[in-house]
Amino acid sequence: MEFEARTIAALAIENPQAIPTLERLGIDYCCGGSATVEDACRRAGVDPSELRTLVGAPGRPEGRDWERESLAALVGFIQETHHAYTREAIVALLPLAAKVLGRHGENHPETRTVEELVRRLGDDLGPHLSKEERVLFPYIVSLEAAAASGRRPDSCFGTVRNPVRMMMAEHEAVRGILVELRQVTGGYVPPGDSCASFQALYAGLKELEADLHRHIHLENNILFPRALALEEGRPAGDR
Repeated sequence: MEFEARTIAALAIENPQAIPTLERLGIDYCCGGSATVEDACRRAGVDPSELRTLVGAPGRPEGRDWERESLAALVGFIQETHHAYTREAIVALLPLAAKVLGRHGENHPETRTVEELVRRLGDDLGPHLSKEERVLFPYIVSLEAAAASGRRPDSCFGTVRNPVRMMMAEHEAVRGILVELRQVTGGYVPPGDSCASFQALYAGLKELEADLHRHIHLENNILFPRALALEEGRPAGDR
């Protein structure tokens, strides 16, 4: 398939080394993963040929291939790595945003918007992570365990497509907050008169954004499609 015609999610899955480049160029590969490389580049104002040159030939580094590992392993990785990090980051960033607002709000009114957005992000992500861990993820793990018997485990939501649709909608809401944060902070660039706390806040928000992009990519583009295919008895690559 031509480079420009493949999906941006497929590029990120097959060539994980490309993810830092996608982040730097502002190309959405998580919530917008179904877009073609050409469309994703156009939205980000990037020439597809430039991206092709920067990412080079597809190739997976040494490490875990989440298209081949068990769903249970992927769920465990998401919880232990991304969910744990997200909770720790929100706990640290909420008081830091309030502190920066208190000290710099008069000269930098944008810090009020930043503080409000960080609170919204925490309010959205807390229940979201809990729903995944208590409802959706256990079902996906049990679905995989029951696959050999040809039975579907019981659930309170019918098909897995229902909670997946809800989680993806919530991912999109989180993406919207991240877009607002990036805009109001000027790309997480602290002002010239910023103190150490101001700089730490923006650095922490930038790191959280990048981790959430990777987190959502693993769920939207790998975990959820594989779970849907498994429940429906389709080959994993048939999406």
